[in-house]
Amino acid sequence: MNRMVSLQRSAIVIFTIVLCVFTLVKCISNSSDTTEKKEKSAAIPDTKNINFKQFAGSATCAKCHNKIYESHLHTGHHLTSIEAAEKYVKGSFNKSDNKYQYDANLYVAMEKRDSGLYQVAYLNGVEKIAKRFDIVVGSAARGQTFLSWQGNHLYQLPIAYFTATDQWSNSPGYPNQAAFNRPVTSRCLECHSTYANTISLPGKEPEEFDHARMLYGVDCEKCHGPGAKHVEYQTQNPKEPIGKYIVNPAMLSRKQNLDLCALCHGGRLRKTKPSFEFVAGDKLSDYFFRDTTSPDTKSIDVHGNQFGLLSESSCFQNSAQLTCITCHNPHESERGKVAVFSQKCMACHNKEHGNFCKINPTLVNSISSNCIDCHMPRQRSMSIAVLLPGAEVPTAALIHTHFIKVYPDETKKFLENENKMPGKQ
Repeated sequence: MNRMVSLQRSAIVIFTIVLCVFTLVKCISNSSDTTEKKEKSAAIPDTKNINFKQFAGSATCAKCHNKIYESHLHTGHHLTSIEAAEKYVKGSFNKSDNKYQYDANLYVAMEKRDSGLYQVAYLNGVEKIAKRFDIVVGSAARGQTFLSWQGNHLYQLPIAYFTATDQWSNSPGYPNQAAFNRPVTSRCLECHSTYANTISLPGKEPEEFDHARMLYGVDCEKCHGPGAKHVEYQTQNPKEPIGKYIVNPAMLSRKQNLDLCALCHGGRLRKTKPSFEFVAGDKLSDYFFRDTTSPDTKSIDVHGNQFGLLSESSCFQNSAQLTCITCHNPHESERGKVAVFSQKCMACHNKEHGNFCKINPTLVNSISSNCIDCHMPRQRSMSIAVLLPGAEVPTAALIHTHFIKVYPDETKKFLENENKMPGKQ
């Protein structure tokens, strides 16, 4: 009897061990399958299928936000791309100064024709190629470059407009030759438009775009997200006080706000998902590969990577709240309003905080209206550097740096200029 009980107990123990081993193997197998599935899914871009129908267009926003809309029309963001109507194209079309001369035999002339504005290449006085201005890129604060449709492809035209000298020049980074074959990519358009519909297959180059499904300028829906659903809901529910289905950047975290601006002001980013999939509130690193190593501020260009420079500044590193919109109002054109920006500096740098400017305010009239020229001086941008007619060395646009610090030489220059002002002699 005891032997029988002992055998039964042994059988139960063996069965239990076998069951445990089977369960463990099954768990390991499931875990391996899950890991493999995760690895596979990570290799496949997870797109949200952002499409043209999800956008309402900024003119629709004007119905409820007219004051903001009208103000935004004058900003550099809105004017960063627009259809090439004559009123938007800077530079002269007069025969006396409408040419960019490459050499004695070759030049490109800017001409008005019945079908629009054209860049026309002439060799030994004979017309060789003519391409129309279709899209203006750039607000003309520094300059403008121009795009031309060729079928469903967009190409950059060889001649640009340089504001500082009010002259035609070669397009930035362009070889000094009358080449009309530089293709424009969706990544270019991503920073100079709200939306562009790519119609070519992924990986096909040059890319093709739908002429009718482009939203020019960096407008409302670039920073607030596609708004068609928002407009539909608010139209049906006019008394709803809280905006639904729209992003309010003021409610985003600091990181989300910075990522939104860094999309176009964060230097060269290598996209890992299709252009225009990133929308306000997303994590930039989910859509782009970015170098997270601390940059050398001397190598960061002042145009295009303002975030890189700002992030290396003590002002940024010593603050838990500072973002781009701390100082910039994207709804208004504040370009050149040095006093406005200086007041924002002094919201933190003031006598109450014990960190006000050490220059004696009795010696400087503008101590409270111009922090910018001393601490964010204009510097040469090599990404906006152009060859002017007859020049051998590129001329660079000057742009205020976002690397905020004390610049002794600039301070000295500022004080010298102050002493030359009337009443200081």
